[in-house]
Amino acid sequence: MGARFAGKVVLVTGGSSGIGRATARAFADEGATVVVAGRDEQRLASTVKEIGGSASAIVADVTDSADVARTVETVVARHGALDVAFNNAGILGEPAATGDLREDVFDAVIGTNLTGTWLCMKHEIAHMRAHGGGAIVNMASNIGSHGRIPGMAAYAASKAAVSVLTRTAARDHIAEGIRVNAVSPGPTDTGMSLRPGETDADRAERLKSALPLGRVGATAEVAAAVLWLASDEAGFTVGHDLVVDGGATA
Repeated sequence: MGARFAGKVVLVTGGSSGIGRATARAFADEGATVVVAGRDEQRLASTVKEIGGSASAIVADVTDSADVARTVETVVARHGALDVAFNNAGILGEPAATGDLREDVFDAVIGTNLTGTWLCMKHEIAHMRAHGGGAIVNMASNIGSHGRIPGMAAYAASKAAVSVLTRTAARDHIAEGIRVNAVSPGPTDTGMSLRPGETDADRAERLKSALPLGRVGATAEVAAAVLWLASDEAGFTVGHDLVVDGGATA
């Protein structure tokens, strides 16, 4: 364990499970004070218990601007700062061919993945620009700008848009000391990469030949990418979308 984030306050949305939980834990291991946000109070509590130390949780919905504003205000009230934000909250949506997508599913995916990310940035930037800057990492995906899969039009559209939004925000705010980047994972060992009824072993077999590396990614591997983008080591990295997908879209 290092101390790259000693004295830093970090907000992780979608921090109750999967990549969000692994990344929150990784930030804490590197000395950060971590706040996880999400909609499931019990799972957030489990994340906080797992991390220990000064970790805490806020129940919030990233699709609600007032909720996001309250989240940022609460983080600052508790800890006096917001130095790093990982905007990770997202949903997959019900798979369907583009012409068969239900409007409510499309709206929910865009609302959470794209609008939710923008709302988080909007309120995080408002604080950071007034307090000397900060670092933001957004969750994109290798499905979107980098690759497409049939049946995932809403998800692909939302994540491609997050990638472009990230790069635009990076140009907009770097002069204010705010570095904005994105990470684009491929299939990772979380519930989102499992098909209905599929086990971890089933998934491993299905993806063994589909991924050049021959396996799914570990949440810790994605977390490591996020931490690097948020760290001073990446100080010259601005508006980058870092693909972490075992070569799937190489």
